[in-house]
Amino acid sequence: MSFEVTGGVYRSALLSQFPWLHHGFGGRDAADWPPVHHAAVVQVHGSRVVTASEPGSQGDADALVTATPGLYLSVRTADCLPLLMADVRQRRVAAVHAGWRGTVAGIPLAAVQAMGSRPEDVWVAIGPGIGRCCFEVGEEVAREFGRDGRQCIDLFEVNQQKLIDFGVPAGQIAAHAPCTKCTPGAFHSFRRDQAAAGRMHAAIAILQND
Repeated sequence: MSFEVTGGVYRSALLSQFPWLHHGFGGRDAADWPPVHHAAVVQVHGSRVVTASEPGSQGDADALVTATPGLYLSVRTADCLPLLMADVRQRRVAAVHAGWRGTVAGIPLAAVQAMGSRPEDVWVAIGPGIGRCCFEVGEEVAREFGRDGRQCIDLFEVNQQKLIDFGVPAGQIAAHAPCTKCTPGAFHSFRRDQAAAGRMHAAIAILQND
């Protein structure tokens, strides 16, 4: 699935087909995104999901869910994968931060469960993150993925397959976004820039009027 880019914000065609949703993956040049006060978390690379009903910090977690119209949920990334989800039957949304630890822990699946969703009702867009081309890991991390020796891990594929195995239809997952490390003009990357790396916001909301 393709992305449309406006003002440094990348929007997935998969989610843009739903007029009651507003979403976007901010690049390094995105201004005023998210556009209003939003709900966020202190990201800890785990599998905790919180339900948000108002803007502001929601504590330590790596995913947020809501059914509150007008409330933007936001996660910050600079190589980890941002996933934006929508339950199109119940009109609930989620924003997920999935690094390798969260991926192994199943944070996207925990978000689907926290929404109270049937997997077949969930649509998912995975935004820009580090690609297999640039994510080489050592033996210890590779073992967490059931592999031996140094490996290049495809976090997009792993998260997509976990969602499919959980029951989310493959055609409802957009998992082909740019690699953050490969594209310095467009995205921040911690692996590329280390402490100098900025962060990008991915956000989603249920519109108040549709």
